[in-house]
Amino acid sequence: MAKAYWICFYRKIADPHKLAAYAKLAGPAIEAGGGRFLARAPAAHAFEAGQLERTVLIEFESMEQARAVHDGPAYQAALAALDDGAVRDLRFVAGV
Repeated sequence: MAKAYWICFYRKIADPHKLAAYAKLAGPAIEAGGGRFLARAPAAHAFEAGQLERTVLIEFESMEQARAVHDGPAYQAALAALDDGAVRDLRFVAGV
């Protein structure tokens, strides 16, 4: 079974306090669900239409596991804490 990846791009951080509240809840929720953080930083370089924004890459054993964590109560509580504190582009991608 192919691994799955969450790729999240932060387009705008409107409220750093809400982002911090989200991170405090989201990290443990993701790790408890089997997610493994591979990258968490602003982009080092951007090409074509890319932006030098914060990017997060998380690996899961399967797409089902990734969706279960995202839809679960612990991660949903993290999203509620984030509220409108950031504009993000979150994608789930299957591994090859």
